[in-house]
Amino acid sequence: MEKKAKYAKAAALLALLGIAAALPWLLGKYQVRILTLAMAWTIATLSLNLILGYAGQASLAHGAFLGIGAYSFGIMVERVGLNFWLSLPLACLVTALLGMLVGLPSLRAKGPYFAIVTLCFNVIILKVFENWNWLSGGIQGQVVPRPAFLVQRWARYYFVLAFLVLTLVVMRLIVKSMLGVTLMSIRSNEDLAEAVGVNSFRNKLLAFVVSCFTVGLAGVLLALENGQLDFTITNYLYSFYLLIYLLIGGVATLSGPVVGTIGLYLLLDYMKNIGIKGVEEFRYFLFGLVLVLVIIFFPMGIVGGARRIWEWARGRLRRGEAQEVAG
Repeated sequence: MEKKAKYAKAAALLALLGIAAALPWLLGKYQVRILTLAMAWTIATLSLNLILGYAGQASLAHGAFLGIGAYSFGIMVERVGLNFWLSLPLACLVTALLGMLVGLPSLRAKGPYFAIVTLCFNVIILKVFENWNWLSGGIQGQVVPRPAFLVQRWARYYFVLAFLVLTLVVMRLIVKSMLGVTLMSIRSNEDLAEAVGVNSFRNKLLAFVVSCFTVGLAGVLLALENGQLDFTITNYLYSFYLLIYLLIGGVATLSGPVVGTIGLYLLLDYMKNIGIKGVEEFRYFLFGLVLVLVIIFFPMGIVGGARRIWEWARGRLRRGEAQEVAG
């Protein structure tokens, strides 16, 4: 039974990957662009899931790190003239390094205090990029040149899709490793984890640095797709977007960030395209409404709720089979 479930899960994942690979040839250019942006935001949500879902630390600075990764890449490629393949990992490393510098003092705070500290950092970064025109490019912003192989929209789609799959694989390896188990023990009871010899600060810092590296990658991919940056890419509101995507999709699951981010992103775009006015202005109202409904009916998120329903149905099926055998 377990083997059949594993095979069915693997087949479903391969089918989803095949469908995703075929979409650029079935949809228009605009839809491909929206899906590309949604996948980049999904990588950012996955980064938040690592530090919040598995380590239990509510970071509200990921909007800043998203912009730092994007700007680092744009400056390296356009102003410094570095090679594309060198600039991409360097931009992620710069984001991870700043994440470590922020995490060293802030992760010593626990509970809501860590969230407050990271939110303050995000506001500071936003004001820095808003006022330091030499850094952000001012009104003109920062141009992000694309290499020749990413000029076509479908090429950028596959490029982002490849990084999304890679991120999911890496996150799964982390979650299933001893580090993942350690992070979940810290999330459950940090004092007890420390009592049995776990260095909670070191593990939380490692998770935070990896999370910042990943959200920096998402910033690079967003910069490549948009081709232009301005200071608003560091907006602290993006930190709340990621938080809402994660809570709606399902915290501490790998598929939750994918479902929550892509689903909400496509939903808002669809509502805007069919002529519903005020979608952008009432985005927070819509987010809040969906979030309240999910919390009431699916407190573990859409994926968590679907998993509980599946386990309930499978339990009923097994009990039915056991009764038939007994009868």
